[in-house]
Amino acid sequence: MKIQALTPAIGAEISGVNLGDASRDADLFAEIKAALLKHRVIFLRDQAISKAEHVAFARRFGDLEDHPALDSDPEYPGLVQIYRSDKRENYENNYHSDGLWRQTPAMGCVLRCIECPPIGGDTIWVNMVEAYQNLPDDIKKRIDPLRAKSSIEHSFGAVLAPDARARLAAQNPPAEHPVVRTHPETGEKVLNVCSFTTHFANYHTPENVRFGMDKTPGASQLLNYLLSQASIPEYQVRFKWRPNSVAIWDNRCTQHYAVMDYWPAPRKMDRAAIIGDRPY
Repeated sequence: MKIQALTPAIGAEISGVNLGDASRDADLFAEIKAALLKHRVIFLRDQAISKAEHVAFARRFGDLEDHPALDSDPEYPGLVQIYRSDKRENYENNYHSDGLWRQTPAMGCVLRCIECPPIGGDTIWVNMVEAYQNLPDDIKKRIDPLRAKSSIEHSFGAVLAPDARARLAAQNPPAEHPVVRTHPETGEKVLNVCSFTTHFANYHTPENVRFGMDKTPGASQLLNYLLSQASIPEYQVRFKWRPNSVAIWDNRCTQHYAVMDYWPAPRKMDRAAIIGDRPY
């Protein structure tokens, strides 16, 4: 197995390994997981593995989760089909951490390309540990005690009729998480807000709010500043897909953005997302 770092901040390409073999070999899996913790997202080419092997490999990390707004393969629960072919949908072309609207967001994902456009359709990943570390000290002091709400309603729910959107929101109520979380395996601090985040839950305190202008505008400006950190190129890696390419990412310390520049060409992906822990 060979590992080639792609940027100083994030990302590595692994060659000389087959994920089908890794699904059956604990030692090989351990090597891949170590590379993932170090590089935060890893890429493999030419992975002509079966759906069963895809699921078996992902399950070595933990149990898989379905998605309330996307279909799973009927034979493989937890293998979500992100198939963009019949209409343009803009759900993934924003910086996000998968499932931050859940009480337990995904630990990570294993995404395999089934079909991709001849040009375009890249995906960008961002190192949110680096994003936190490089914040000014006064911003870190302000946000360390803050908590924020994240919701599925204003993203996947926005295109639904009011009653359907209300059901989606009731079945998936907003989740509250720390704005700065601690990675459970590395101990690193992570900037933990994304496009699913709607507002701070505990901003309106005497330390933060003197007058009305400090309340909603002040909180929104701070949140928008934090969200903008994901767009800094120095924290990013960009990956060009080919059929049978695989990306594995640590969702606890990254965000990603699927570039929507390929319509009307199709783009079909199988994604296995691993159930995570509650951020602290």
